[in-house]
Amino acid sequence: MTATFSNPILPGFHPDPSVCRVGEDYYLACSSFEYFPGIPLFHSRDLVHWRQIGNALDRPGQLSLPPTTGSSSGGIYAPTLRHHDGRFWLITTNVSAGGNFLVTATDPAGPWSDPVPLPEVAGIDPDLAWEEDGTCWCTVAGVSQVRIDPYTGRTLGEQGRIWSGTSGSKAPEAPHLYRIGEYWYLMIAEGGTERGHGVSIARAAGPNGPFEPCPANPILTHRGTEHPIQNTGHADLVQGPDGSWWMVLLGVRPGGGTPGWHVLGRETYLAPVSWADGWPVVGELALDQPAPPWPLQPDTSAAEPERDDFDLSEFAPRWISLRSRSEQTSTTKERPGWLTLHAVGDSLDAADVTFIGRRQQHTSCFARTLVDATSGRGGLALRLDEQHHYEIEAGDGQVRVIARIGSLRTTVATQALPASGTATLVVDMAATTQVRDARTGPDTVTFAVEEADGTRTQLAQLDGRYLSTEVAGGFTGRVIGLYAASGVVHFDWFEYGQPPR
Repeated sequence: MTATFSNPILPGFHPDPSVCRVGEDYYLACSSFEYFPGIPLFHSRDLVHWRQIGNALDRPGQLSLPPTTGSSSGGIYAPTLRHHDGRFWLITTNVSAGGNFLVTATDPAGPWSDPVPLPEVAGIDPDLAWEEDGTCWCTVAGVSQVRIDPYTGRTLGEQGRIWSGTSGSKAPEAPHLYRIGEYWYLMIAEGGTERGHGVSIARAAGPNGPFEPCPANPILTHRGTEHPIQNTGHADLVQGPDGSWWMVLLGVRPGGGTPGWHVLGRETYLAPVSWADGWPVVGELALDQPAPPWPLQPDTSAAEPERDDFDLSEFAPRWISLRSRSEQTSTTKERPGWLTLHAVGDSLDAADVTFIGRRQQHTSCFARTLVDATSGRGGLALRLDEQHHYEIEAGDGQVRVIARIGSLRTTVATQALPASGTATLVVDMAATTQVRDARTGPDTVTFAVEEADGTRTQLAQLDGRYLSTEVAGGFTGRVIGLYAASGVVHFDWFEYGQPPR
């Protein structure tokens, strides 16, 4: 029987993947946008099973994300991760403050250096590539390129356009430059990161062209198809120790009726690559995929616990906050065994609300928490941005379900909060399995209060399409977590998982 694996290899909001290999080990980085810490980093031995080992930007001095409502889907865009001369190099863009910069580390788990600014490099999606003599080229969306000193951030010459892509497609972006054999290959994304997304490639004798486009461009796209994986693009190449080639890329899984709504954000997928006539040929990209030709090596430590009892003084790498995090607002040290959140903003509509969560990674899943709202108001939230979120909130003697959809914010349902001020809050996401008509949403979100004996009182059910990229816009995906809207709110535990099959 042929071994298989499941795509996506990193489900949920893990867009713009960049990968490199050092010996037998693979490392991968993704965009993080308005969330802190920034740029999640993953390790794998087989390209299929990944474990988060940290975040590259985990100190306030590395990452400035101004607390303004308009900065959702701003922040950190499209990193490139490379290993050169015994160090890991990561270059990226903070579109909200400071532009392009790079950081380095000897261990990808960190610590990473303070940022080296690149003030003269204009554009997003920066890439790094080195010639054998140490010359370093930075290529950005557009597609333009400039030589840089990666140690100081100085540019060495003028930035110039090197390729405009193929067929006049919009948004030539996500460039990656590789020396493979006798050629330099320049791979980009085109068509925008929506349904028209695709991957194209060109080659030249030198790193700055002139570039000859591949006659088979785009070498990967699902535009105009009914494939369950859509928006395919923003790819990176990596060679395995056995000489085989692989592509990581982003894609989405639309659900429901027309036009199809994706709620988890852009996810990371894996596809095999072969070579013909000096050009890469992308093999099958499917949800159920033939495995690489080596033994799969799942890291037994990779399985994240479904439950966090907040017994540790530090947060696991998967926990992310909006724009910043401090012990003054989010801590497990104030009340041992509990997460304590001190409110800043007065609701999830506020850009500076105290929120800590994790990416929703499954189309059907649940989250539960035990909240103590005797000294404040807060609860469990499902968030896309400030204008698109649902929450179940406890405080002021009530449990309430709140929906924010664009300019509309309304309380959908209420129930009395127990006199103890504590309650177990539940959010269930159930993916649509049968499309009734073209308007059928991608999933249903149910909110409930759970009693000590496990019985639940359902408060509300909401259509999940309103927390989708097709409705809200932007570049992120759902994040589910805990927040405080006023006063001080304590959480005894948080659980995330999939319903039993």
